[in-house]
Amino acid sequence: MGNLLYLVAVVLIIAWAVGFLAYNTGGIIHILLVIAILLSVIKGKNIT
Repeated sequence: MGNLLYLVAVVLIIAWAVGFLAYNTGGIIHILLVIAILLSVIKGKNIT
């Protein structure tokens, strides 16, 4: 289960980076996405 969370986190980070570099608009949305990913990874570590 932990590996799946890391895979999802990596995919989301890559998608965020592409979106950030391609459009570079809506900075607050990107910050919120990063915070959500970090919280998901931390929560996943606490469960296992």
